[in-house]
Amino acid sequence: MASFYKHHVFFCLNQRDPDASRPSCGNCDAQRMQKHAKKRVKALGLAGEGKVRINQAGCLDRCEQGPVLVVYPEGTWYTYLDETDIDEIVDSHLQHGRIVERLLVDRPGAPV
Repeated sequence: MASFYKHHVFFCLNQRDPDASRPSCGNCDAQRMQKHAKKRVKALGLAGEGKVRINQAGCLDRCEQGPVLVVYPEGTWYTYLDETDIDEIVDSHLQHGRIVERLLVDRPGAPV
C-alpha cells in the first residue's frame, strides 16, 4: 500500500523544565524551526497529499541528540541548529531525495 505522503516529518517539540536532568528539543527553538520548515515546504510547492507533511510531535526520546526530527517512511533521524540546517534538509532530502549526512543522528561519531 502506498503512503499518503511521500515524506512525513515529525519535529520533537517536547519542553521540559530547563533544570530537568535531560535536555529537551522544545528548549532548543524546535517550535520555530518546525514552523520554518512548514513555511518553506509550502513555498516550494512540496506540501500536500502525495508530497510532504510537516508535523509536531511530543517527546521522541532522543533527547541527548536533539533537537531532532524524523522523516518517514525512511525513518531518517536528523538534528539541526538553525534555519540553514532546516533548509538543507528540505532542499536535499525532501525535495531531491538526498540524505544530509552531516545532520544525521545515527551517523558514526554522532552524540549518543
